[in-house]
Amino acid sequence: MLTALYPGRFDPVTNGHVDIAQRAATLFERVVVAVYELDAKVSLFSTDERVEMFRLAVRHLRNVDVLPFTGLVVDFARKEQAKVLVRGIRAVTDFETELDMALMNKKMAPEIESVYLMASLEHLYVSGHRIREVASLGYDVGELVAPHVIKALERKFGTAAK
Repeated sequence: MLTALYPGRFDPVTNGHVDIAQRAATLFERVVVAVYELDAKVSLFSTDERVEMFRLAVRHLRNVDVLPFTGLVVDFARKEQAKVLVRGIRAVTDFETELDMALMNKKMAPEIESVYLMASLEHLYVSGHRIREVASLGYDVGELVAPHVIKALERKFGTAAK
């Protein structure tokens, strides 16, 4: 069984993240969405909240699991017996960061390949950071995240997230 690991912060999960997970699920027999455990001081949502939000967003995908992790992504990939790391790329700036990360991951785990999926056009400008920013300022992010994520944002910011 070919397992792919899709790691990230997912603070919060966006429709772009879900799109990458869905597309990866058509390419690999099993996809593990690996939600990096962050200190509560640097994230809007706790690790448990982020895991649950992503689980709800991909509950229709039978071959996708969502798990928290800490430490090196390559160590977690080995633990899950993943042979592939899946990442999404939105722009040239993402490529520069991803290339650097891929080279280090390859050095640490030569047996694990990195695979990049280009963001769909409708998600090119969407990031967790941008969602947090505009939702906190009252912008309606309803077209960019799932309804349950909107509710979670409303709990954090009040009714401003819509």
